[in-house]
Amino acid sequence: MKALVLTEYKHFEYKDVPDPLIGPDEVLLRIKASAVCGSDLFGYDGRSGRRIPPIIMGHEAAGIIEAVGLDVKRFSVGDRVTFDSTLYCRKCYPCLTGRINLCDNRRVFGVSCDDYSKDGALAELLAVPEYILYKLPDNVTFEEASLVEPLAIALHAINRTNICVGDDVIVIGCGTIGQLLIKLLSKMCCGIIAAVDIDNEKLEAAIKNGADNIIDPGKDDVMRRVYELTNGKKIDKAIEAVGVSETVGFALNSLKKGGELTIVGNIQKIIDFPLQLVVTNEITIHSACASSGEYEACLKLIGSGKIDLSDLIGLAAPLSEGAGVFESLYSGASGVIKAVLLP
Repeated sequence: MKALVLTEYKHFEYKDVPDPLIGPDEVLLRIKASAVCGSDLFGYDGRSGRRIPPIIMGHEAAGIIEAVGLDVKRFSVGDRVTFDSTLYCRKCYPCLTGRINLCDNRRVFGVSCDDYSKDGALAELLAVPEYILYKLPDNVTFEEASLVEPLAIALHAINRTNICVGDDVIVIGCGTIGQLLIKLLSKMCCGIIAAVDIDNEKLEAAIKNGADNIIDPGKDDVMRRVYELTNGKKIDKAIEAVGVSETVGFALNSLKKGGELTIVGNIQKIIDFPLQLVVTNEITIHSACASSGEYEACLKLIGSGKIDLSDLIGLAAPLSEGAGVFESLYSGASGVIKAVLLP
């Protein structure tokens, strides 16, 4: 099969590699669409330490089942499916208590680090265990299905946040996850939905996706705008989707006393933390890692038309052109929130 292989940092080769072999509980999936994650870009230049070459990246994908193992019961050749990016053991304490995203033996497709290496979906074929597969509604395209994984991450973050009807919510960071958070929040009868980013195109997209107000820290005084939007009361709930000191600070300072912050961004390993502000205002802090069983709900939302993902796909290109796509995204391609590669 053909695959896009990161042979060294900032260098891809589109080349022949051996077809994957499937075990008795796996299917052979012919990939029809594979989206590029922001974490892949951090792996592209080596910053993350989780894409050590050589590696086939990619963990947001969908396709058609081409072959099934002897023990596969729920799926057949020809089924249109997507899959959870996380391989979990189903035996450790987190798995047995329903928190599969926290599996002690968790692995992710398209990741190569000190602990393990697992080739991913930037290829024509992929071996996928049956237990992480999900059938696609007939009206969901492969390109849309390749975005179910980030949508599930956004939904998991919202599920971790105690949002009530009428709550004012601020989303810090309007990349893919931020836009998906806004799409979901816009269906939840929130009060104000405010979006914060320094990229004007992302802020414009946030308005289209359901944000009521936008704040650009490069142009606006964030706290002055928060006070204006809430008549001096500040925000009930914040979701931070960047993961650096400054943006976490924006989120915490925007919250009213007794407010809640959910952090889903995690770019920096260590950040500055305003301890006294958090303690004296009794701010509740949650974190959200990956997803934990939200795929079915996400597919229902897409299939019903309640959530439209097509507008996020700013670029679709053949997998053979993947090296150029990565270089364009890495250089800050204008107007592209999400790119999808088509084997």
